[in-house]
Amino acid sequence: MNFVVKLRRNLRRLVILLATFCMVSILISAYYLYNGYNQEIELADSTPEMDCGDLKLLPYRLLEMKTAKPIDTSRTEPVVLVFVESQYSQLGQDITAVLESSQFQYHSEIAPGKGDVPPLTSKGRGRYALIVYENILKYANMDSWNKDLLDKYCVEYSVGIIGFHKANENTLPVIKLKGFPLYLHTNVGLKDCCVNPRSPLLYITKAEADRGPLPGDDWTVFQSNHSTYEPVLLAKARLSDSVPASLAGQSLHITAVQDLGLHDGIQRVLFGHNLNYWLHRLVFVDAVSFLSGKKLSLSLERYVLVDIDDIFVGKEGTRMNVNDVKVRLAFSSNQTKATPGLLCERTEVTGICGLSGTEEEDEGDALLLKYVDEFWWFPHMWSHMQPHLFHNESSLMEQMVLNKEFALEHGIPTDMGYAVAPHHSGVYPVHVQLYEAWKKAWNIRVTSTEEYPHLKPARYRKGFVHNSIMVLPRQTCGLFTHTIFYKEYPGGPKELDKSELTVLTSPSLSLSLSLSQISIFMTHLSNYGNDRLGLYTFANLANFVQCWTNLNLHTLPPVQLAHKYFQLFPEQKDPLWQNPCDDRRHKDIWSKEKTCDRLPKFLVVGPQKTGTTALYLFLIMHPSITSNFPSLRTFEEVQFFNGNNYHKGIDWYMDFFPVPSNITTDFLFEKSANYFPSEDAPKRAAALIPKSKIITLLINPSDRAYSWYQHQRAHEDHAALKYSFYEVITAGHHAPSELRSLQNRCLVPGWYAIHIERWLTHFPASQLLIIDGQQLRNDPAAVMDEVQKFLGVSPYYNYSQALTFDPQKGFWCQLLEGGKTKCLGKSKGRKYTAMDSESRAFLSRYFKDHNIELSKLLHRLGQPLPSWLREELQKVR
Repeated sequence: MNFVVKLRRNLRRLVILLATFCMVSILISAYYLYNGYNQEIELADSTPEMDCGDLKLLPYRLLEMKTAKPIDTSRTEPVVLVFVESQYSQLGQDITAVLESSQFQYHSEIAPGKGDVPPLTSKGRGRYALIVYENILKYANMDSWNKDLLDKYCVEYSVGIIGFHKANENTLPVIKLKGFPLYLHTNVGLKDCCVNPRSPLLYITKAEADRGPLPGDDWTVFQSNHSTYEPVLLAKARLSDSVPASLAGQSLHITAVQDLGLHDGIQRVLFGHNLNYWLHRLVFVDAVSFLSGKKLSLSLERYVLVDIDDIFVGKEGTRMNVNDVKVRLAFSSNQTKATPGLLCERTEVTGICGLSGTEEEDEGDALLLKYVDEFWWFPHMWSHMQPHLFHNESSLMEQMVLNKEFALEHGIPTDMGYAVAPHHSGVYPVHVQLYEAWKKAWNIRVTSTEEYPHLKPARYRKGFVHNSIMVLPRQTCGLFTHTIFYKEYPGGPKELDKSELTVLTSPSLSLSLSLSQISIFMTHLSNYGNDRLGLYTFANLANFVQCWTNLNLHTLPPVQLAHKYFQLFPEQKDPLWQNPCDDRRHKDIWSKEKTCDRLPKFLVVGPQKTGTTALYLFLIMHPSITSNFPSLRTFEEVQFFNGNNYHKGIDWYMDFFPVPSNITTDFLFEKSANYFPSEDAPKRAAALIPKSKIITLLINPSDRAYSWYQHQRAHEDHAALKYSFYEVITAGHHAPSELRSLQNRCLVPGWYAIHIERWLTHFPASQLLIIDGQQLRNDPAAVMDEVQKFLGVSPYYNYSQALTFDPQKGFWCQLLEGGKTKCLGKSKGRKYTAMDSESRAFLSRYFKDHNIELSKLLHRLGQPLPSWLREELQKVR
């Protein structure tokens, strides 16, 4: 009995001891779990008020090497999906500006409250290689359905996410990011930002420290104890009392953090501010590169040239003296050694009759000529004349010959193959006489301009090739003819002196250098005299390149540089002509003898063999409607927007149209039936005549295909004569090329919905009229009434009284005085055997899906279905 009592007592004591031990263990564990992060930070921050510029003293946790899962980009398209807060949000515009400057494709969506996402996949491939959220809270707070959908896509297709958090006065001081082991501390003032040298995403950016206050007091800093988060940018608190208590023990605070994907398999980069801070902009470019697996990335190689304008023609008092020239030569030599390729200038030759500065400036000119071989020289215009003011080529040649004689007299090389026009005159908009004279007088092969397609925004500038002369985009650098003195710089000297980085406070220079692989900067002679702001600016540029980037600078002679540019951007060779009258700057440098009134107000785009010629005849019967002059090669069709004629320029195009007597009531138009299926015509037409109206005619695509085959037989096409219609439309992939070509011309124009959608991409539906070709054949007066209403043309023309049916011809003709008629030519209304049933059955099957899509499109546009389409759809049932 005593044994049992003792046993019970011992068991009771054991239970009490075990319970006590468990409680103490729980309390100790809770204490360390709660305070472990702070203790770790205290160990890391053993040096108070650490100088973040000393990268060796960064907290030891930041020096740990962590690896992320490799990014597989093989299953996604190189497109960025950007969720913005609104169409006009500044950060959203800054994000897309960086993508546009890098020439990366993107799709922008306004982030909805519930987080709805657009279709993310197509045919087994991901539509997007990267996703960017202007507001990371919109991503974190998505409803569970959309969040799971997006996260699953990101994991399956190896897609990363970039997000921003920009605090305001209403933001909570501490935010726990929903679903993540990450805290956001907001509205903190920061200074002395430094880059984590171990960050795996660094590419363009070097690990350095930017001393001084960061812009604004609304920064967000990140805090987490999870190993998935790797700091990218860190900074000190500007004021100790502005730091939240939970961060009081830290010297450095994370302003940009990389999520390595160890938490949920998705890699992310988060920024605690917007892109106004230049270092954020650089790291954002690196984040895009890293998270897209270098799919959206630029080479580190950069090609830079600086043009110096107004040599020998600068006004007295603005030019270089001997000391300026010596300093310029020394600076160029030093910079070439330190930063190869930065300052290899092309110096302009603009001759005048003798040198015309002060005595000191004339001596400076003489010293320039002594060291003529130190520069690459390019011709301008004699006495700075503007080429677009010369209306014939011979007058331009006379001016260029004077300039060339001046160059030869002073030993200036004339074989560089590069030229610049004063004020971009004649380069764009193209003045044909300038290009011809350049080639004959100087053998010019390269020029540059800031005006294509427009001056602003600068990131949209591109190159093009016209008349075998390569035109490169040129950038400005904040220096103009009048920016001569340091103290008189626009905005004051502080504007010029912002950090060592004048370049990143100037959007043109920053984006040009960081995001453009080839940059041509225009400066002026006056920028190298007086206070030498040109040298000052490019010294800062060189300093920035060396200190903050891994970019490698190079230079090439102009012709080689142009070839390099179009190797990088071959798609830019073909120009996209804009309407000169839509841009005031363009209109100012366009010949006064030219007028945009000679551009058409509407186009009849085809397709061929649907009745376009009949419509053309009916249109020109109207007293207020005028067509183009006929072409010797293509008759009534100009065929400008779809082929090689486009490269002849808009002057060539406008020469086909008369000057309207009344620009309000007169309607110019052209009919080119092969515009309809062209991939280029819609985009080109929209660029030049965006307000023009578009008319297309549709008949049964099977009948259209057969009509085209018979048309080719009548013109003795070899393939049409050799093969039957059924052989043509059923030919396989291995058929002879001439047979495949004829097959395409028969079938492809009949993909009506695809081609109309392409036109609707560039023109609003209100500017598009779709005519039932069968109705035009049966009741042209009713159709022409509809056309007049669509065009808004006046006065009303009564086609019922002007047209008569010719039973012999089998179609409607114009009724003339005395009962005579004017009909289409002999080539129209040909008689040929009906299509065989086997071919018709095949074509009905072939065009089935295309016809279904056309019916959906017409329904969306609110237009009735043609009778032939209803018949074809009934066959599908």
